[in-house]
Amino acid sequence: MINKNSQTKYIFVSGGVISGLGKGVTAASIALILQSKGFKVAPIKCENYLNVDAGTINPIEHGDPFLCEDGTEADMDIGTYEKFLDLNLDKQNFITMGQIYKTVIDKERSFEYQGEDVEAIPHITDEIQQRWINVAEKNKPDFVIIELGGTAGEYQNVFYYEASRILAFNNPGRILHVHVGYMPRPAHLGEPKTKPIQLSVKFLNSMGIQPDMIVVRSDVGIDQRRKDRFSLFCNVLPQDIFSAPDLKIVYDSPLVLEKQNLGQRIMEKFNLKPRKKDLKVWEDWVTRVKKIKQEAKTLNLAIVGKYFVTGGYQLRDSYAALFDALEHAAWHNNINLNIKWIDAESLEKEGISNQFNNICGIIVPIGWGERGAEGMIAAAGFARDKKIPYLGLCYGMQLAVVSFARDVLGLKNANTTEVNPSTKHPVVHLIPDQERIIENRAYGGSMRLGAWQAKVKKSTLAWKAYEMHKGFKDKGREIVSERHRHRWEFNNEYAKEFEKHGFVFSARSVKENLVEIIELPKDKHPFYLGTQGHPEYKSRPLSPHPLFIEFVKACINKS
Repeated sequence: MINKNSQTKYIFVSGGVISGLGKGVTAASIALILQSKGFKVAPIKCENYLNVDAGTINPIEHGDPFLCEDGTEADMDIGTYEKFLDLNLDKQNFITMGQIYKTVIDKERSFEYQGEDVEAIPHITDEIQQRWINVAEKNKPDFVIIELGGTAGEYQNVFYYEASRILAFNNPGRILHVHVGYMPRPAHLGEPKTKPIQLSVKFLNSMGIQPDMIVVRSDVGIDQRRKDRFSLFCNVLPQDIFSAPDLKIVYDSPLVLEKQNLGQRIMEKFNLKPRKKDLKVWEDWVTRVKKIKQEAKTLNLAIVGKYFVTGGYQLRDSYAALFDALEHAAWHNNINLNIKWIDAESLEKEGISNQFNNICGIIVPIGWGERGAEGMIAAAGFARDKKIPYLGLCYGMQLAVVSFARDVLGLKNANTTEVNPSTKHPVVHLIPDQERIIENRAYGGSMRLGAWQAKVKKSTLAWKAYEMHKGFKDKGREIVSERHRHRWEFNNEYAKEFEKHGFVFSARSVKENLVEIIELPKDKHPFYLGTQGHPEYKSRPLSPHPLFIEFVKACINKS
């Protein structure tokens, strides 16, 4: 039950018809609009799957897990919230059905229900509601914005919807439900069709939920006739139906919705007045980006990854945070990007050949396991030899180390023990603590996760990037903080041999002295850098990450 003394309001965002509509963007847009009016917001994403978090899910299955400061491996929508709101979120903002079931079962096993017959309702729904309420009590926001995963009518998310219905029933005047639906426009008809959203709202009604607002996703805007049809059949006022057409940049979404007075309608429904109104900084930035997209030249980059291909299709979502970080940095540098997706396995089968023709920069991102590793190593070596700007992220850093060991140090069998446990030269290995955890098959708890601090060596490429773009957490001590998600580390036994051949260890962790950033000096390469952390997860639209800014700048100089 919501504390009656609390002033927090709750806004639920549900989706209908198809997945991937943009509920997360809609929820983030609503939150940004409210934030711009002077209100404190706290977003929550509710996922349907039984995984405790997103860390053990293949990115081809569900996209790139978003990594939080506290090490939570969450859904990509948490990343959308962070980027729109410029907030650091954590485990309280991410709920999975696996977490809920596990908590309820653990409570039953420890007799916390005192002999009750434990059932889905009320115990599952009570646990869900309590997590929503905990966010309100801990953060004291004016609004908690809750995105309900999946689509209306699925059996997997019925308890989330039931929990929201119960919360609304017990707390009249405190809850608002926004439904995002899809309005298709079949090519053979040429007109938008309203029936899918009508049926989606009917599903909601069958669960005892009447949406207060409808956001209509389509490739085109909504006209008055379609708005009237939705109003008639969905029992929603015309002024509470909002158009969300396809946009050239996703960051335009809050501006498009606010021009339709979405924020004002929320104020009226809750009998509130804006404390201020200021989306100007965001609007000016979006205007600038639109101009860049129309007028600026385009740079060709390559990402050599292993999660692009699924059947006959390619996936952007497998590296969603990376694509976002590159866009932020490109726009900061007044340039557009054309990114070539290269499957690492294809490099193993076909060789480098002409894969990198007209490419001004190469990125090797996160990855796991043996598949495609040799292709990534080849890409790291090609970038080094041909003086093409290179950015290695986590696995991409480790494999750049392997490439250097083989080609420059002459350690022909060098490898990471992740790929070859019996390699004669384990230049990347598991540190003892991680080995013990892995032996017990506790894969979910064996990684270095979340924010870790590192000290950056002065006058290095990395130091100059952080210095120039105000990236130091503690400037006086040259300390940075980056998010981590990995198990294997550089083997310090080889450090002196690497340094003898010009390799630079430009950052080490504060506590364990583990290698965090590697690079080649400027007189040997224009930009060759690998980081054990994941700077892509900390990039924001208005404040791109320093390493990405400088990487893109080096690529521009190469073009």
